[in-house]
Amino acid sequence: MSNLFPNVEWDVMLASTGQTLYMTAVAVIATFVIGLFLGLALFLTGKGNLWENRFFNVITAGIVNIFRSIPFIILIILLIPFTLFLVGSMLGANAALPALIIGAAPFYARMVEIALREVDKGVIEAAKSMGSSNAQIIFKVLIPESMPALVSGITVTSIALVGYTAMAGVVGAGGLGDRAFLDGFQRTQNDVTFVATVIILIIVFLIQFIGDTITRRLDKR
Repeated sequence: MSNLFPNVEWDVMLASTGQTLYMTAVAVIATFVIGLFLGLALFLTGKGNLWENRFFNVITAGIVNIFRSIPFIILIILLIPFTLFLVGSMLGANAALPALIIGAAPFYARMVEIALREVDKGVIEAAKSMGSSNAQIIFKVLIPESMPALVSGITVTSIALVGYTAMAGVVGAGGLGDRAFLDGFQRTQNDVTFVATVIILIIVFLIQFIGDTITRRLDKR
């Protein structure tokens, strides 16, 4: 192995993999919670839905669209003051989390909204006719019925977050992106870049496999 990849320090690469997994896991959990909340807000305040409110819907949609449209590398720069306030540093895995979450949550929110729109209106009307409250319709009808699409959406978002962590690594967040850039690109050690890329691909394939498996088990069609 040392002959094939002479410049790879495996203990350092393992630590970088751990940093990437940490950033991805924390960001995915936060993105799921915030994105689900935003997606529900977008759907429920839309025309003809439970909490129809055009003003709130337009404001929420505007916020989501703005942050969803900003390229991630620019978002990191824009959030430097906010990140410094929260974390106290722009270096390290924790410093990447605000940008990762703020960048991914609006993206997932739109997926949540689309998933909720696909729920059969007849099921919602049936729940209303049986006297279900709005909370019961949301938590016992809308979310369970849309769960396969929600899981599929968070799978896609998780894969995007792995890519975001690589970009964050270039600006000092650590992880495999940092290793590929600092040791691989800047020092012209192509084997380091290759190994970091392969590990990222393995992580992506595992996320996709787990997401697809859960989606199939939840889909009752």
